[in-house]
Amino acid sequence: MPSKGVQVFAYIAVPDCKIELSVPGETVTFSEQRKFWSRSLEVESSKIRSLLDKRGRFTFKIFHKGTQLTEQWIDVNALTGNASGGTLEKISKTPSLVVRDRGLIISYGLYEAGKGHKASEIHVLPNKHQCYITISPDYASWIGRLAPVGSPAENKPFHRLVLPAAHDVGMNSMESTEALLKKVGGAIVSTLIGDRLPKQREAISQLANTLSKDAISKIAPNIVYSLAITQKDSLETMLRIGARYFEFRPARLHRAVISCGALPDKLYFQHGAIPGMAYDEFLKGVLAFLRANPTEIVVVQLRWDGVPDECARPSDKEKKEYLEKALKDPAGGNGEIVAGGLDDMKKKSIAQLRKDKKRLIMLDMVDSLSTYTDEGNATLNGDSMVQALPKVLTPENQKGKAFVNIQCQATASNIPKAVVHSIIEASVTNSLLLATKGICDSKMLPWCRDNVLQVCLLDILVVIMNDWIDGATAHVCFELSKQRLQK
Repeated sequence: MPSKGVQVFAYIAVPDCKIELSVPGETVTFSEQRKFWSRSLEVESSKIRSLLDKRGRFTFKIFHKGTQLTEQWIDVNALTGNASGGTLEKISKTPSLVVRDRGLIISYGLYEAGKGHKASEIHVLPNKHQCYITISPDYASWIGRLAPVGSPAENKPFHRLVLPAAHDVGMNSMESTEALLKKVGGAIVSTLIGDRLPKQREAISQLANTLSKDAISKIAPNIVYSLAITQKDSLETMLRIGARYFEFRPARLHRAVISCGALPDKLYFQHGAIPGMAYDEFLKGVLAFLRANPTEIVVVQLRWDGVPDECARPSDKEKKEYLEKALKDPAGGNGEIVAGGLDDMKKKSIAQLRKDKKRLIMLDMVDSLSTYTDEGNATLNGDSMVQALPKVLTPENQKGKAFVNIQCQATASNIPKAVVHSIIEASVTNSLLLATKGICDSKMLPWCRDNVLQVCLLDILVVIMNDWIDGATAHVCFELSKQRLQK
C-alpha cells in the first residue's frame, strides 16, 4: 500500500528527557543520552481510517521529568508524499525553544521531501521527510561552567577550547531580502543567486529552459529561502545554544539594487549577493550577550568568500568605525568589553582575557585550516566530508594556522540538479540546505566526538561549524572542551 517515510534524527544531552514520535498505528520513544539516534517511520495509507483523506499525522512530543514541554506536528499525505498544516509547516516557524525554568533548549526542524527525485538510480534529494530534534542544556554560560573564575581551568590557554559555530550566522531570516524583493520585484533573484557560485549559475541557466522569468519572480522568496537561509534562530538564541565563533561577511548591497532605497545604505552579511543581518546589529547583539554573561568569550572573523565585486567591501577605516561605535553603545558594553585580536586568542589564558576585558576577539581574514571544499561538501549524505577529515587534519596542515575549522554542513546548493529541483519545487518547508542536516550531523558529529582529541593539536583552537546550529553540535564541543582543558 502507498506510504511516505519520515526519517528522524535525535540527540539528548539532558537527563530525564524523552522524545515520543508517532504516526498512525505506531509510537516510538527515545530517552538515551549522548547517543546519535535515527529512526524511520512510515505514514501508511492502510493505517489511516478515512477512505478518501489519506493524510496521517507525524507528531513528536518532548518530556522532561514527566512533564510535556512541547508537541510539534505535520500532516503527511501517504499518496502524494506532501506534508502540510501543523506547527512544522514553515521552517521560519520552528525556532529553538529556550525553556528557561528548566535550563534546556530544544532545537528541531523538518525538511519536506515531496516525492524525491532520482537520476541514474541515485537520489538527487531525499525521498523521505527529514526531521531533526536535539535537547541540550542552556549554554548561555558554558565557558563559565567549564572554567569558573578563580579555578585552575581558567588559567588554561583559551585555545584549548572547542567552539561551536553557526555557519552563515547572518542568514537567519528573510527580513532584508523580503524588503528588497518587495521594492524591486522577484526578477532580481536571478542576479542575486546567479552571482553566488558557478554551480548555481549553471543551475539558473538550466532553469531558463524550464521556468519563465515571471514564474521565477513569483516564487523568488521561496527560492532564496531554499538556497541561502542557513539559520532560523535569533542571534541571542544561537548564543544560548552555545555558539561562540562566527564568520561575518560585511559588505554593501549589490550595485543593481543599492539605489532602490529598500534598505539603509550600510553593511550587511552577504550570502553571495543576498543580504542578511546588518553588521551593526550583529555587533550590538554579540556585545549585549557578553555583557549579560561575563564569563563568556566570542570570536568573530571577517571574511568575504563568495561576495561578488558588485557588493562593495568596507575599508579598514569603516570596519574600525563600526566596531568602535558598537563598543561605545551602552546596550553593547559601554567600556565593559575591549576587542582583542589574533595574538590574544592564540597566547592568552581564559583568565587573562577576562581580566583584560578582551572577551570579543576580532579577526580579519586570518589563515585558518578549514575542512570545507566546494567538491567535498557538495554531498547529500556526508560521506565525502567524513572521509576528508583525517586527510585534512594532519599535524603538518595544522602547524602555523590560527585555528582549525571543522565544517559539518553539506552544501547541496553546489549540486546543479539538486538546485534545479529545489527551485522548481521551492516552498516554505523544503530548504535544500536543511535536506542534509540530520544525515550529515549523524556522521560528522560522532566523528568529531571520537577523533578531535587525537587529531587536533592542543595548542590550536578548534571550531566546529554547522548550519541550523543545534544542541548536539554544542554538546559535542562542550565535552571536547572539558577534555582538552583537563590535559
